[in-house]
Amino acid sequence: MQYTILALILMILMLLYFKVADHFNIIDKPNQRSSHTEITLRGGGIIFWFSSLLYFVQHIENNYFFFTGITLVSLVSFWDDIQSLSNKIRIAIHFLAITLIFYDLGLFLSVEIWGVVVAYILAIGLINAYNFMDGINGITGLYTLAVLGALLYVNTKVQLFIDGSFIKYGMIASLVFLFFNYRKKAKCFAGDVGSIAIAFWIIYLILKLILSTSSLIWLLFLAVYGVDAVCTILHRLYLKQNIFEAHRLHLYQILSNEYKIQHRLVSLYYALVQVGVSIVVIFLYHKVNDFILFPIVIIPLLLIYSIKFYLINKNNLRVTV
Repeated sequence: MQYTILALILMILMLLYFKVADHFNIIDKPNQRSSHTEITLRGGGIIFWFSSLLYFVQHIENNYFFFTGITLVSLVSFWDDIQSLSNKIRIAIHFLAITLIFYDLGLFLSVEIWGVVVAYILAIGLINAYNFMDGINGITGLYTLAVLGALLYVNTKVQLFIDGSFIKYGMIASLVFLFFNYRKKAKCFAGDVGSIAIAFWIIYLILKLILSTSSLIWLLFLAVYGVDAVCTILHRLYLKQNIFEAHRLHLYQILSNEYKIQHRLVSLYYALVQVGVSIVVIFLYHKVNDFILFPIVIIPLLLIYSIKFYLINKNNLRVTV
């Protein structure tokens, strides 16, 4: 009953946001690098912040640093959705927000200084990678459900590391968002406010799980996005492109834009592959050494990603970059 009420409240908040977005013309206009062709409301991912707010008011005593952090990244991202900000401002706010959750998790006391530096790089990188991957209908919502579902299973069956409802609030928000986004003609897009807010939420959970189990393998719950984002950045660097500019070189963009595979189907593929990866990770936890498990997962994903180059070369596609 609690989660049904939560879903109804979030649904109402989303509909109210649509009126605000429509009134203030908060829209996403397609361009030659977009994967969509129609003007659509932007910022529907604010639902993730609303969900975190509803959780916060019920657990204010032990959720202060996380909520402050997600509020900071949501505010700067929403501002960026409306009026572009410099990368320096966004990265500075991300750094501050991540510092808050590092303090909350006790990372500064439990990890060596080099480990803290690596954690900052990974956290900021993963937040931006999650944002880079948000480009077609359903991909953010479905992938988020895949990741949060795996984390909920681990929390329930493998290692209790957090209040389960904290994960479920993110999943309910994803379902509500998908109701409006997972369509042939989406009612709204997540915007930076959505992809970055939920990425921040997921990173907090994964860090907490890593610290609880002293194992890094849980980073593989983001392996599909991670491989695609990192390989695409390397590809663009090889092509001597500005990696901060919009492009159409992700594998999902090749599949949906150049090969015209339905966006919702491509999004589903990404989520299902991540579900498969997560099952492998959970099954092999404590059975295989961490350093062996990483290549077991990453190498097949690299092979899948390499299909992109075959597809481009096969048809001599002139991809817009």
